[in-house]
Amino acid sequence: MSEVHAYAAQSADADLKPFDIQRREVLPDDVKIDILYCGVCHSDIHVARNEWGNSMYPVVPGHEIVGRVTEVGDNVSDFKEGDLVGVGCMVDSCQTCDSCKDGLEQYCEEGAVMTYNGPDEHLGGHTFGGYSGQVVVDREFVLNIPENIDTKATAPLLCAGITTWSPLRHWEVGEGDKVGIIGLGGLGHMGVKFAHALGAETVMITRSPEKAKDAKRLGADDVLISTDPEQMEEHAGSFDFLLNTIPVGHDMNPYINLLGRDATMVLVGAIEPLEPMHGGGLIMGRKRVAGSVIGGIPETQEMLDFCGEHGITCDVEMIDIEEINEAYERVVNSDVKYRFVIDMDSLKES
Repeated sequence: MSEVHAYAAQSADADLKPFDIQRREVLPDDVKIDILYCGVCHSDIHVARNEWGNSMYPVVPGHEIVGRVTEVGDNVSDFKEGDLVGVGCMVDSCQTCDSCKDGLEQYCEEGAVMTYNGPDEHLGGHTFGGYSGQVVVDREFVLNIPENIDTKATAPLLCAGITTWSPLRHWEVGEGDKVGIIGLGGLGHMGVKFAHALGAETVMITRSPEKAKDAKRLGADDVLISTDPEQMEEHAGSFDFLLNTIPVGHDMNPYINLLGRDATMVLVGAIEPLEPMHGGGLIMGRKRVAGSVIGGIPETQEMLDFCGEHGITCDVEMIDIEEINEAYERVVNSDVKYRFVIDMDSLKES
């Protein structure tokens, strides 16, 4: 084992502070990574503050990890020292169930092992995430990062990116489709970029008229203000696909009314109870409401390759690790465009 510097929350109401953790020695199938950058996801806050009721302390958050390989195990031939790589939300799964065999490890029937707050079968206890200097990960869960795009702005692709890419690809969004992205935040801004790059007519759907300019900068062809009844009626029944990134419970009925016949709305943001939904809105048009969570390793690599080919990254604001508690408050208050990324060199300096 090796001792590694990190930042951790010791309880639900505690600030994140410096904390040393243990990382396992490199096993035959492992890749050891020096972490350069780590994105800040709202899920980090939920777990650090035990808002989902299952946190194991100390919590070292971080599942948007980008770094350089420093060592590989004897069985590893697809990665080498110096490679630029990433680690997302998962670090293990059973690899034998139907979901894993289909490259959909996020739906592992035995339960995927999350990058933090998951069971650690090697050292016991639970896993620690990317707010740390190094990580050791099974090669099956390590991803190649394109060298031609901004490295620091790549980190949030490993959660915000794949969370929006996976449903767009699964429902085969592309040219000829009219696609609505509901909510312009960390997820929504990536949904706009991807839908536009895939060739769809892309409409940003938001409650805030002041977000229109930024939405068009990101690639939206049009902006629909959801609080304007006339605009909502004008677009009623016209969308082939809606990506709903709203992170809290809300009334979905107005958005269902936007769907055309046989069209689908996919939820990726609200992991909590939703307001009642009127069945008639679905029945009259054979419409669908579905859900999606992150993505499997193959489609995450596909997304990263697509980003390399099209020059797509996240819009980020860089912070030092000492600013993480302030950043959490700003995320809660939607005061970031559109993702924080930690420069992990600051951990060494601290």
